[in-house]
Amino acid sequence: MPRFRMEDLKTIEHAPTSPATLRSKIAQVILSSTHARCHVESIDPETGEYRVVLQGILDREASRFNEF
Repeated sequence: MPRFRMEDLKTIEHAPTSPATLRSKIAQVILSSTHARCHVESIDPETGEYRVVLQGILDREASRFNEF
């Protein structure tokens, strides 16, 4: 799986995308991180709408090796 770089983070915001594609991109971010955590900001049981914040630190050393 390719490592995510800082420049790649903005690609997650480009919509619309399928849940499977988004899951793959988010997995790449998490696996390319040295630290990661998740915070559920809100859940609406009536509509099913939710807001989740992912926060972490990308492993910049590993991403440098993949640029060569």
